[in-house]
Amino acid sequence: MWIVLVPLVLVIGAWIVYRKNARTLEVAKQYHGPPALPIIGNGFWFLNKSPVEIFRALEVVITTYGEYFRFWQGPLLQIYVGRPSIVESILTNRHLTDKSSEYNFLSDWLGDGLLLSKQKKWHARRKAITPAFHFKILDQFVEVFDRNASELVDVLGSYAESGAIVDIFPYVLLYTLDVICETAMGTSVKALRNADSEYVQAVREAATISITRMVDMIKRTPLFYLTPSYMRLRKMLKILHGYTDNVIISRRQQLIDHGSNDISQLQSNDDGSEIGQKKREVFLDLLLQASIDGKPLTNLEIREEVDTFMFEGHDTTTSAVSFTLYNLAKYPIVQQKAYEEVVSVMGGNPEKAIDMSHLQDLAYLEMVIKETLRLYPSVPLIGRRCVKEVTIEGKTIPAGANIIIGIYFMGRDPNYFERPLEFIPERFEGEKSVEKFNPYKYIPFSAGPRNCIGQKFALNELKSVLSKLLRHYEFILPVDSDEPLLATELILKPENGVPLQIRRRAPKHN
Repeated sequence: MWIVLVPLVLVIGAWIVYRKNARTLEVAKQYHGPPALPIIGNGFWFLNKSPVEIFRALEVVITTYGEYFRFWQGPLLQIYVGRPSIVESILTNRHLTDKSSEYNFLSDWLGDGLLLSKQKKWHARRKAITPAFHFKILDQFVEVFDRNASELVDVLGSYAESGAIVDIFPYVLLYTLDVICETAMGTSVKALRNADSEYVQAVREAATISITRMVDMIKRTPLFYLTPSYMRLRKMLKILHGYTDNVIISRRQQLIDHGSNDISQLQSNDDGSEIGQKKREVFLDLLLQASIDGKPLTNLEIREEVDTFMFEGHDTTTSAVSFTLYNLAKYPIVQQKAYEEVVSVMGGNPEKAIDMSHLQDLAYLEMVIKETLRLYPSVPLIGRRCVKEVTIEGKTIPAGANIIIGIYFMGRDPNYFERPLEFIPERFEGEKSVEKFNPYKYIPFSAGPRNCIGQKFALNELKSVLSKLLRHYEFILPVDSDEPLLATELILKPENGVPLQIRRRAPKHN
């Protein structure tokens, strides 16, 4: 009996799978793309490959097959898009797509926060959170950026004195973690001074394990939950969620105790205990006052958004700061021009605190940052999942397919940028700026309804820390330096860091 039953079950199962995917298989014939193997599709690209090798493999296949093709991640159809007109159609229709399935591997950490939530829940959350990024709120954070940038300057001082080459990346990462903790929760983990703390280590490990799952063929399956990596992730998330939960509970209790909806009147120590003086509002404070359909957010909903802000806000900024410093070192004339602008705006005293009016006047430094993000976008690829079948420019994308948008590759495409591999900040000058002239060809913060809600926050932080560093130090590319080895772990990272020499600037009087 079993001899007959088992093959029958297998045949029925195969038939069900085929029927379920028949439309996808039919539509996929419209596309060209690399040959795929049965079952694993093109998953062999990622087998036993490092993040650098994976990024190189993607570059080769995109160069070979162009700006619109298909490949297979196991049985899942993936459509790569690097054509701006199609990108615009995809990103501007919020009813068409959710985030792609790869992002689900972050759900253990981020839950159903703004990055991962879908359709109606995303729309409600976005509407509730948007006031937290009003310019009057962002203005309060400039002091946090400046104070922590001063800490970074101090920590880097020993390298300026010794002349030793320093990998700038890990120090910038600690700076951004300090900033994001303070602006998100109103607490300080003092990462720059305590890089080995339990919380800092938990952030690093949780991010590494979660992102590795996106490309590891075994860890993408339920087998992940049987691995030591999952047990380690659970331990790290217990630390991270516990920290955030404690801060949320403490802050909410302060509201209850004071019978007030204005938590900006309350000040906290790093452990959440009340000081009793007026403080700046932070992201958590605004979430505690937010509501959806007249109901306040639960502690879990608030934790999801705080953790999402933490996750998205430190790695991306670290990448942008590090690659901008690399470009400033590589192009000394650009660095000198940026430095002179900073001094003309801020004056000769390198210790002077920056404010929002200063940031708004740093036009050339902003162009340098934007040109860096063209060549080295912090998020090089973004993914969307097609919720319902749609036809764009004559090609059908079936429901359930993943869409991969190549921000990095569009930024270097000679079809869209003249001399694309050259570093030319003036591309972003005035009314002819590529940012205005080429919509959807330059989208380092994504675009459309699901664009990066924190892009103004990020740009202010970037200008603040870079202007502080430039006032104190000259950055020099070591002799015989190679181009950075690029790796993508959701965020674009330099595999071997960003090794630079630092020279202290003489005080400038004006």
